[in-house]
Amino acid sequence: MSDNEDEYEGQANEDEDEMEKAEGEEEEGKEDDEEAEEEKKNWAPNPLTEEVLAEGLSLLCKTGNGLSHAYVRLQLQEKALTNIDLLRTYIHLRYVDVSGNFLRDLSPLCSLTQLLVLAADHNRLTSAKLDELPYLQVASFAYNRITSTEGLGQPMMETLNLIGNRISVVSGLDPDNLMALQTLELRGNKLETTAGICLPYLKNLYLVTCCTGQT
Repeated sequence: MSDNEDEYEGQANEDEDEMEKAEGEEEEGKEDDEEAEEEKKNWAPNPLTEEVLAEGLSLLCKTGNGLSHAYVRLQLQEKALTNIDLLRTYIHLRYVDVSGNFLRDLSPLCSLTQLLVLAADHNRLTSAKLDELPYLQVASFAYNRITSTEGLGQPMMETLNLIGNRISVVSGLDPDNLMALQTLELRGNKLETTAGICLPYLKNLYLVTCCTGQT
């Protein structure tokens, strides 16, 4: 085969790859539009109420100063919630699970300075950015629509779960703010590079979903 033929074949392969990539992006765009349209039809505001909150509270413990007691666990899975502003005043909560809702904003949780464990899987989050929570050890934001890892620095966090999101580039993971991080889950994303993952204390890094070989 001549050099010209090799060059032509190589260019044809590149053009084919570009076309496949463009088609894939177009298909993803259509799926996002359809998803947004479906949500628009079904979505209705459903803020957290005192009644629903009370049903989810458990584990009565002493507060930080030891002078009183408060419930420190809150389970609000699959309540179709769209707003959790009510949580701003529940500052003694340590374990919070708001998975399986329609949340787009977690900023009310920034008031929970005693928080140890947070689960916010299967929501509508596009960002997991939170103010510094000094005692947060485990945070799970799996199966959302998160596109960025900015603002995820937490000094005591040991496990961060971002499985099944839309992250293509990792940025903003400052090792000085993640010195306790031991496990980082990034499987099921759209990672194009591992640049930006520079965490010298990390022990477990998961990037690729394993296949079992079953059909």
